[in-house]
Amino acid sequence: MKVFLTGGSGYIGQATIEALVRHGHEVTALARSDRATATLTGLGAKAVTGDLTDLPVLRDAAAASEGVLHLGWSGERSAEVDLAAAEALLAALGDRGPYVHTGGVWVYGDTEGVVDEDAPKNPPQVTAWRLENEARVLASKESGSHPVLVMPGVVYGRGSGLLEYFFVEPARAAGVVRVIGDGTNHVTLVHVDDIAELYVLALGAPAGSAYVGVTENQTFAAIAPALATAAGVPGKVEHLSLAAAYDQMGVIAGAYALDQQLTGDRARRELGWEPKHLDAVADIAAGR
Repeated sequence: MKVFLTGGSGYIGQATIEALVRHGHEVTALARSDRATATLTGLGAKAVTGDLTDLPVLRDAAAASEGVLHLGWSGERSAEVDLAAAEALLAALGDRGPYVHTGGVWVYGDTEGVVDEDAPKNPPQVTAWRLENEARVLASKESGSHPVLVMPGVVYGRGSGLLEYFFVEPARAAGVVRVIGDGTNHVTLVHVDDIAELYVLALGAPAGSAYVGVTENQTFAAIAPALATAAGVPGKVEHLSLAAAYDQMGVIAGAYALDQQLTGDRARRELGWEPKHLDAVADIAAGR
């Protein structure tokens, strides 16, 4: 399949391009800089110059493709830019192939035990904007498009990801890993190589379907020692109040304070997803 990808030079995007190429797909990806172009071509993809606000570029690339994976995000103005890009990609692709949109499990808020894709949603402030965008993307099925939603948990692996950015890197500077509250809240986890495989499989999913990409639910108390080891400060863990966490981390603290447990069984059952990384604590500690 000829696949167009946004966010290809990013953390998850690079692993996804590797997976796409491994499965025999021909990949074109959006590149907003010369550095991104070099990264993409090195992975075996063809680069198209532009960013998520260049809607004519997105339309042309999608029109030349048989499937689209939208992994890119803009940071500021995320809601507006994400929706405009999604609608441009969907319109240009039409009914010729699948459009896979990136969501995230934080939209479910706190869960009562382990839940799946059909659970009620109650997102924290940082991710509330995703609800309307995801609903509009999935609703495009009614006009003949083929939308699919992939909702990753917290992605880790290869010594990078959000846990590295918000916990490991600060711990290297401070000499201690800081955990919100007592650490008994659960965080959903998935290795970057496993979520990349799910994106590839999602190209064959039914229109209007949604899949949680989660392989493990661990408490922060369980992963904190691994984060400390990865940071080079083994055994150094400190507990913060939620108010202090907001002061240090910003609004994303509300997401890391969630107590979430979700299952990726639907993707396993319907798409044949077979995650390989099932020991997040060991992987995080080793930076692999």
